[in-house]
Amino acid sequence: MTTIDTETDVTTLINVFTVIPERQDELVDLLADATEETMRYLPGFVSANIHRSRDGERVVNYAQWESEADYEAIFERPDVREHMDGALELATADYHLYDVAVTDER
Repeated sequence: MTTIDTETDVTTLINVFTVIPERQDELVDLLADATEETMRYLPGFVSANIHRSRDGERVVNYAQWESEADYEAIFERPDVREHMDGALELATADYHLYDVAVTDER
């Protein structure tokens, strides 16, 4: 389960994909399948949340890993590379790793 707070020691991936609107659903499905079939079973995986923009031009993957090393290790796996290659055929990606700085709730 996704937990966003400054006390939780996780590595957060925020990956913003830019896609043409006609392919947004295809990208969402591909990322969901990658999570359900592969990512969720990898060491260090915590959660993934996929968001679609209302204008159809972006998809955001907000994922949490136990550590940066766990995240980096996924790219050694051919099955992960296959999923990511498929995503990059549909969209461009701008991804970075983050730490939670501030949270606030009503």
